[in-house]
Amino acid sequence: MWDRVCSHKNFTRVIFSWWNITLNEDNRKKIWNKVQLIGDEIQSLLKPSPFHPKGRNAYAHIALSIKDKYGCSYKDIPDDQYEEVILFLENLRENPN
Repeated sequence: MWDRVCSHKNFTRVIFSWWNITLNEDNRKKIWNKVQLIGDEIQSLLKPSPFHPKGRNAYAHIALSIKDKYGCSYKDIPDDQYEEVILFLENLRENPN
């Protein structure tokens, strides 16, 4: 049966666990490394929030931004959208909030 459903723009993509549609391991690691690098850079740039008295988590901010844009975790994004995710991360670096 269906393993995951990933929504993107105006269509829904069904991802089966036995198909290799999601990111391959190398691309997944590259994206996570990029998330960590950008997270370290933008940590001090994130606006304070009353919901986070100890400070905001830049990694969580980036992961949530990816999930908001693509409708799924970065791990579940198809390989053919890898470059688009990298460009999105670069945009987050320049516009963290």
